[in-house]
Amino acid sequence: MSSSAYLLVYHGSRDPRPEQAVRKIANLFRQQIKINESLVSVHQSINNATTLLTKPQDSFVEVASLELSAIPLHQNIIKFAHQATTLGFTQLQIMPLFLLPGVHVKEDIPREITLAKQKISEMHIDLKSHLGAYPDLIPLLRQQFESISADTRILLSHGSRYSGSRQAVEAVSYQLDAIPAYWSVAPSLETQVQALIAQKAQKIAILPYFLFSGGITEAIAQQVQQLQQRYPQIQLYLGEPINATHALAQVILQGIQ
Repeated sequence: MSSSAYLLVYHGSRDPRPEQAVRKIANLFRQQIKINESLVSVHQSINNATTLLTKPQDSFVEVASLELSAIPLHQNIIKFAHQATTLGFTQLQIMPLFLLPGVHVKEDIPREITLAKQKISEMHIDLKSHLGAYPDLIPLLRQQFESISADTRILLSHGSRYSGSRQAVEAVSYQLDAIPAYWSVAPSLETQVQALIAQKAQKIAILPYFLFSGGITEAIAQQVQQLQQRYPQIQLYLGEPINATHALAQVILQGIQ
């Protein structure tokens, strides 16, 4: 029986779609926890005939945004921790749903947790690694690329000026046999498309390294259309962001465990 409650922290947006997607992944994650705990109970029962097969405890999973919330994140953490304690949970695991180790992951979320801990004494809070650090995420991205028939690949990340973010994207790109491009910093998508054209690329797959659809992914799609019109001698294929799926929920569960 799990003693942990889980809080999935995302950036926050005025666009309702990211929150809808995060709540969907929270539901899928809750289902994955229940399935996992059922399997553990069955395994224990098989290996110990005297062990009674008990119904797994319902998991406690909630979401909170770092920005654009009615109350600050640390207040949401305090509220959630008190609710979890009432339900009998003794540990709170906080999962940052961020792909890059930028300022939000390295500074903002830890600061909010520090503030929350000043008001919480009855529960242990464990900050997990950000989602982009989980190696099981790579196969999901690779599957996306492999579904597109192309001879070259671009992994398009939002980008960050925070030290270490670029190296993280480059490492993921290398594992996917792709070159990196960034929405907010250089090199841009157009720069990398031009570089591949100079290398005689004919078909270019572009994968948005974003969790969910939103305003930026729509802007990316518009830019890809513009680039296609500008460079009709090549074919540009735009993939989808990662999206809320059972596979992503499983990645989160594996990372937390």
